[in-house]
Amino acid sequence: MAGQAGFFDVDDRLKRLSDLGDQLNAFAKVIDFELFRPDLLEALAYSSGAQGGRPPFDPVMMFKILVIQAANTLSDERTEFLINDRLSFMRFLGLGLSDRVPDARTIWLFREKLTKACAIQPLFDRLDASLRHAGFIAMSGQIVDASLIAAPKQRNTRAEWETIKQSEVPAEWQKQPAKLRQKDRQARWTVKFTKAKPRADGSKPPVDIAIPSFGYQNHIAIDRRFGLIRRWQVTDAAAYEGARLREGLLDRRNTASDVWADTAYRSKENEAYLARLGFVSRIHRKKPHGQPMPERTRRANAAKSAVRSRVEHVFPEQKHRMGLLVRTIGIARATLKIGMANIVYNLKRLIVLQRGRQATA
Repeated sequence: MAGQAGFFDVDDRLKRLSDLGDQLNAFAKVIDFELFRPDLLEALAYSSGAQGGRPPFDPVMMFKILVIQAANTLSDERTEFLINDRLSFMRFLGLGLSDRVPDARTIWLFREKLTKACAIQPLFDRLDASLRHAGFIAMSGQIVDASLIAAPKQRNTRAEWETIKQSEVPAEWQKQPAKLRQKDRQARWTVKFTKAKPRADGSKPPVDIAIPSFGYQNHIAIDRRFGLIRRWQVTDAAAYEGARLREGLLDRRNTASDVWADTAYRSKENEAYLARLGFVSRIHRKKPHGQPMPERTRRANAAKSAVRSRVEHVFPEQKHRMGLLVRTIGIARATLKIGMANIVYNLKRLIVLQRGRQATA
């Protein structure tokens, strides 16, 4: 029939999408998503179906949906619509035009099951093991940093905040279950300081700019050689990032012992911890209080910055291109959200590394 799309028309359109740079298709080429199946099945604990009822959607396909969401900042409702609408999404998920598509409620339930099972860390570790097996082992030392991830702001009274800090629920909220469900009692406010820009006459303002932020922090350690995230941790925004260094953030399997970080990580406790584990500190030194920075220290910090700056590539990619925000309630859901962003970042980085490897082959 004239004007009706045929099989080869769809095939040609998909080929055209690949030629234009379909990112999801690139993901499928660099990693076999079947490697996540054992961890997904363990987390979801699906039954054998002996009791009847509609069979669940394939867990690997559902995990791919979370990858789509993390890469494109999509809500569950928007994701359902776009899976039905886009050929590139359907191809990535292995769906045909006549196949059943998970609705928004199903996507939400799948993510909730992974959250309750604390499955995001095993899934991340599975990807990291695959990267190492492919030859991208952690090399040349590691770089540590953290970034604030915004969450919906909570407008609470001072008394309510004091109650929340004591891990208690304000009495008025207990009387309003609907309100309580919308209150994130684990995210925190913090103040981020940025350097004030010089005035038009060249003089510098006497104080820096303080920007209040609410949400969580994504603490990461990347390897210097490949720039892949190797370790990560999620805390509330007010948590002191320097202390995370001593809480499993460092990768003991890196082939080199050097650790780069900014001045927030410089402390006697961290220096002693690094020395005890055999790491070599390349952490920036602070300027002496009330004194100018010694020239020797300034040069040393500048040399460290040339290496440490590589970690700054991660957060703009996640927050600007991937639009990373936390719109859920509670640190458990925020951890899965941020963990998925870390997985997708590594997938995008892997595409770049594979292309570089092919170019030099």
